[in-house]
Amino acid sequence: MIRPATPADRGPLTRLQSRLPEPSPDLLDAALDDAAPTPAALVSTADGEGGTPVAFLLAVAGDGTTYVAELVVAPARRREGRARALLAACAERTDDALTVTVAPDNEAARALYRDCGFEKRERLPDFFDGGAAIRYRRD
Repeated sequence: MIRPATPADRGPLTRLQSRLPEPSPDLLDAALDDAAPTPAALVSTADGEGGTPVAFLLAVAGDGTTYVAELVVAPARRREGRARALLAACAERTDDALTVTVAPDNEAARALYRDCGFEKRERLPDFFDGGAAIRYRRD
C-alpha cells in the first residue's frame, strides 16, 4: 500500500531515515507539514492504508523536474518491490521528469534506477559530504 505520509508517521520515518548515509531531517519535517505541498513524502506500509511505514520516498518539485531526495526501505522489507512502487507512485503524481543522485558505489540503487527507466546523466564530483554522486533522470 502506497499513501502520502502524515505527521503521525514521523517516528517510523525518522527511524527509516536514520539508515541513510546523509539524511535530511529538515526536509522530512517540511514534507510532514500539512501546509506544504512540496517536498512530498510517500510511504509504503506493510499492513494496509493505516499501517506502519516500512519504506518512504521524499520528493521535491522544482524547475520542470521532481527530485527524489530520499528513498529508503527497511532492511527486512527489501526485495518486495516497495522502492519500485514508490517510484511509480511518485511518477504518477507529476508530469515532470524525475531525477535522483546516487553514490557511485551504491550498485543496488543504481541498478534499481536503471531498471525503472532512469538514464545516467552526469557525475557530480563533490555532491555528497563523502564524495561523488551520479545523477539519473527519467523523462
